[in-house]
Amino acid sequence: MNPPEITMKVKDMSGLTDIIFADKQQYSGFVDPNFIDLAQQFSRLQAARNGQGGAALAVYFQGQLVVDIFTGKKSQTEAWAEDTLSICYSTGKGVLATLAHILVSQGFLNYDTPVMQYWPEFAQNGKENVTLRHILSHQSGLFDIRHLITTAAEMADWPHMLQRIEQARPRFVPGQDMAYQALTFGWLVGGLLEKATQRPLKDLMQAYLVDTLALDGAFFGVPRTALERVAKPIRKTVPTTAAGAQPEAATAQARKKHKATIPEKLLELSGQNPQDFLDAMIPKGMRDFSFFSDVGLQAMIPAVNGAFTARSLAKVYAMLANQGRWQDQQLIRPEVFAELSQIQSYKRDRIMPIPMKWRLGYHRVITLGKRVKHGFGHLGYNGSGAWCDPQRGLSIAYTHNFADASITGDYRLWGLSQEALRCSDAILTGHKGWF
Repeated sequence: MNPPEITMKVKDMSGLTDIIFADKQQYSGFVDPNFIDLAQQFSRLQAARNGQGGAALAVYFQGQLVVDIFTGKKSQTEAWAEDTLSICYSTGKGVLATLAHILVSQGFLNYDTPVMQYWPEFAQNGKENVTLRHILSHQSGLFDIRHLITTAAEMADWPHMLQRIEQARPRFVPGQDMAYQALTFGWLVGGLLEKATQRPLKDLMQAYLVDTLALDGAFFGVPRTALERVAKPIRKTVPTTAAGAQPEAATAQARKKHKATIPEKLLELSGQNPQDFLDAMIPKGMRDFSFFSDVGLQAMIPAVNGAFTARSLAKVYAMLANQGRWQDQQLIRPEVFAELSQIQSYKRDRIMPIPMKWRLGYHRVITLGKRVKHGFGHLGYNGSGAWCDPQRGLSIAYTHNFADASITGDYRLWGLSQEALRCSDAILTGHKGWF
């Protein structure tokens, strides 16, 4: 799928040459020779900014791990390691959706039964007909986090948030419009899975994904024993004078008027209502809450604070690339896989500035040219992401801790996705190609 029509501004030519002439071998880990061009591109994209953070890339092809590499810094004093966990923001939505599809395959619930049948307290304020299909395809109308809670700190209280979801009122008639449930998705899906199975979400995650696929790092709510594995953003230090004050130039820069980001410009040009975006994305009091604090990391906020290794994410999607089967286990029944991979709507939703072609919990794959007609996955606000292409038997995951932010992904992920497709096509067809 071609990328959105975005003109990316290169700040200066030195930044471009940093990538072109960067070290092609600056990574650790394993690479199949057929994917060496992808590993070298990964190195070039990261090398110039390795002092600002680190990253990991994992790829499965035809059921085999063919790329498992990492580079850079996990923290100011630590190098990225093989088992480093990364907070992947909305990338975790795809993992949670996958768990839901496994439980549908197990017969615990189905897509079109009203949620109230499993969760009676949910049937308040016009939600009687909301289904799992509505939720997974962002058609529930329950996207508003800003008016659901009074302060962002409430998000760390799982039982409290499920109660708030029970009391929520849809902003439109479920099934009659679409709006990306940026934060509420986790409590909607996770709460329903708990009610349908009568088991905690953490137990379900462990039993049906982590243990079954032998994942080495996949958490909604990081255990205290694993907190030291989490990569945290490395904040840029601002030079100070001997008296501790910012230099005049830095102070002037800080006072400059805020410049609109690419997502903000896209939203403005799209004709969408900025208030919908605000209501979906930014709870009140967010300045006083950090997803990277110990409280934020250990809380269960599945829509945004999932912690994963790239290898675990790629393995989840490798199972999906094999249409729900992994080794000798059929985790997702064929008829369920046919449902989850079907596009639910081609229209643009109220929040995202580009059409996402929502499936049941996943969206389209964005690359720099190659088409992935049958591919799907989920990206995160910081530019992380994971996806699969069942047609090629390919899956890819990219994680990092750089201070990036974009609701439509990161050009590095688009480029890495493109090169992963080119390498796999060279094997399948003998020709890499660009489109």
